[in-house]
Amino acid sequence: MLFLFSVTAIVFNTILLGFVTRRLLGVPVGWPRTILVSGSVFAAMGGVSRRVLEHLGIDVGDDAALAALDPVVAVAVPTLLVAWSVAVGIGILVILEAMVPTGTLPRPLALLRDLPARHRRARRYTAIVAIAVRHGLGGFLRSRPHTDLGADAPRVARSLRLAMTEAGVTFIKLGQMLSTRPDLVGDAFASELGRLTSDVAPQPWATVEQTLRAELGADPAEVFGQIDHEPLAAASVGQVHAARLRDGSPVVVKVQRTDARAQVTADMDIITRLATWLERTTDWGSRLGVRGLADGFAANLEEELDYRVEAANMDAIAAASGGGGTVPVRVPTVYAELSGPRVLVMERMAGRELSRAGELLAGFPPERRAEMARTLLGAVLRQVLDEGVFHADLHAGNVFVDDDGTLGLLDFGSVGRLDSAGRSGLTRLILAVDRQDSVGATDALLGVLDRPAGLDDRAVERELGGLIGRYGHGLGGAGSAGLFGDLMGLVVRHGFAVPPAVAAAFRSLGALEGTLRTLDPQLDLMDAARDAGRDLAGERLQPDRLKADLAEQLTHLLPVLQRIPRRLDALADAAQRGELSVNVRVLADERDRSFVSGLVQQLTVTLLAAAAAIGGILLVLAADRGPEVSEGVALYPLLGATLFLFAFVLAARALAVAFTHHARTYWGARR
Repeated sequence: MLFLFSVTAIVFNTILLGFVTRRLLGVPVGWPRTILVSGSVFAAMGGVSRRVLEHLGIDVGDDAALAALDPVVAVAVPTLLVAWSVAVGIGILVILEAMVPTGTLPRPLALLRDLPARHRRARRYTAIVAIAVRHGLGGFLRSRPHTDLGADAPRVARSLRLAMTEAGVTFIKLGQMLSTRPDLVGDAFASELGRLTSDVAPQPWATVEQTLRAELGADPAEVFGQIDHEPLAAASVGQVHAARLRDGSPVVVKVQRTDARAQVTADMDIITRLATWLERTTDWGSRLGVRGLADGFAANLEEELDYRVEAANMDAIAAASGGGGTVPVRVPTVYAELSGPRVLVMERMAGRELSRAGELLAGFPPERRAEMARTLLGAVLRQVLDEGVFHADLHAGNVFVDDDGTLGLLDFGSVGRLDSAGRSGLTRLILAVDRQDSVGATDALLGVLDRPAGLDDRAVERELGGLIGRYGHGLGGAGSAGLFGDLMGLVVRHGFAVPPAVAAAFRSLGALEGTLRTLDPQLDLMDAARDAGRDLAGERLQPDRLKADLAEQLTHLLPVLQRIPRRLDALADAAQRGELSVNVRVLADERDRSFVSGLVQQLTVTLLAAAAAIGGILLVLAADRGPEVSEGVALYPLLGATLFLFAFVLAARALAVAFTHHARTYWGARR
């Protein structure tokens, strides 16, 4: 009978504890911990309750004494004891929720299923940390701040490059991505990480043939008239083979490595967790927002693993590169019917990379080389400033030159996209630099970048004016080399946050300067840009283009123009009647109202808890214990215990609201 009563009491206490905790505190506590806490509190409170009753002179073993108790005491004391047991349970649950919120720890079965993956991650973590320590980077895994490396930055950057090279494909790609963000990592790291390469030993032909067979749905010998078993180049994600179609057309076949996606997926899980930990525990990780960088990198790498995205990029660049010059800039044709997520078949362009075409270029007359450089510049400016879709990695190895001087672009895994505001801002920036207008250049720069807090506009204007003056009037000749690199250095020094698309445009134009110098060392960069700008402006002034632009502008302006007369009339009438006024709604945003309401509620609950606690303590410790409710049971201590109970529950609610959000954020970051 006693066992049945105990079980019933525990069940009742558990349901009451769970209901009160969820409804009163607003904390979604899990039932397993509620049952555990309820049973523990019930067992502990049994002895406490017995001592309290004995202190009050109530003998629970004497049935006659219990029957003679005052009804008020017989109801009030047990009720108060049960309420206190629930309150203690609430307090314990609040502490547990603040430390380890419900749902943050894996379930036992899920934990068992995840043990092999956890073991693999642990081994990879150990390997990565060992690589970092071996290259002298162990100190950066601690929380001490590293805000300014100063003269030591080049050495640390080199160590990071070597460590990423040793860590494998995913970390190499991460370093290459970071090299495009000097605003985040600094010039020294961006320059060093830009040297990362991922050349590896090629996969055997038997493995490549299996991938081709799976992607093509047929034997490669049935699709291609001939395909070289030895690759032209091999990297960590894929390798390229020369081939011919059945009709004799020369093509190149880009085949993804069989283990690339599995390796990247496993490493991305580690990088995301590592970035979360670094952002939470280190000063520099929090300052750079490394978790956001990791998420963006994961999205980009996912696209790079799908060759259909690269094929779409090639089509977009081809559409944005047309026209201009006697030497066209070509983009390989994609054979979409033969391409898929892991195989990309494209036209094989004749010629060689510009970085290895010194003898070929030396055979061209200076006028031809100048024309080639101007044509390439015009095509890229059209991509960036007119179409907004551009090749983001235009170093000399990604530009092909044929024996007749035809230029072509390669490797479209990195493509940038600019919206109309970004295109307009960059156009105004280049024009202002050409005019030596530091005020206009500053305004344009502020228009395309994210303004940092506390920016000194005058300092930016003076430094930008000095940069423009340093390149000389008109920015002509060889003196214009390095313009975009110096602009990015200015951006970094003043703490601008550079949108990824704008950073990609700066990187593309900066890399293009070196490529243009390879084509024509005597190139007058700004003069060529001015000519290309005139060509773009001429295209925009064509009747069909003007008509289309005007129609688009009118589509946006007509609704506004139609409303202007009515609004002006309403303003004039209100002014004439003396009723013109301006209404400002404080806390108009729902988020602001919710924040203030929550703050007021929290303050109210805290004040009530403090008042109830003080009142309860005063009543319990008061010299005058008040009238006796029953023999040995005074009224004031009983009321004090009740008030203190309310204070305990209210304080628990205040603590739950204050700490559970931070605890969930913390554990969410750890996961």
